[in-house]
Amino acid sequence: MRNIVYFDLETQLSAEEVGGWDKIRDMRMSVGVTYSTTRGGYKIYGEKQVNDLIDELRRADLVVGFNNLRFDYEVLIGHNPFFDPEQIATLDMLVELQKTLQHRISLDSLATASLGVEKTAEGMQAIRWFKEGKLVEIAEYCCYDVKITKMVHEFGAANKHLHYANRFGKKMTVAVSWE
Repeated sequence: MRNIVYFDLETQLSAEEVGGWDKIRDMRMSVGVTYSTTRGGYKIYGEKQVNDLIDELRRADLVVGFNNLRFDYEVLIGHNPFFDPEQIATLDMLVELQKTLQHRISLDSLATASLGVEKTAEGMQAIRWFKEGKLVEIAEYCCYDVKITKMVHEFGAANKHLHYANRFGKKMTVAVSWE
């Protein structure tokens, strides 16, 4: 059985707090979550377990995420400079959709239009929770994002398309060719 690992993480600090989006590596992971198809369940990682998270990603047959190449992997490099994203088979759904659409799209837009589900919070809320010591809330939110990522990926793989709302609120369809 192929081990697909769905992945997301939240950070301790915002781009503003670290001095800009060119310093993603300084944002520090608060919580990372994976869902492994061979394990059949979720795993939650705190900052102290970041190398265990990286090991799981390295062992995966495919890592699926949303903006993980530009963001999540950069955060992990900030923890472990030996982490090399090029050694990991990755499907970044945002990158693939941008190639077709020529613009960025949100995971929430895809989930709402394709599945009728919405995200429960956003990244800035997770940073506030971190500052308040609410790691359980971050873990729950991050697990839900991983679940949405998995559901969007599976919908796209099964139907060869996804739906999203354009900037005018009109429902659109985009073809995808992932398994």
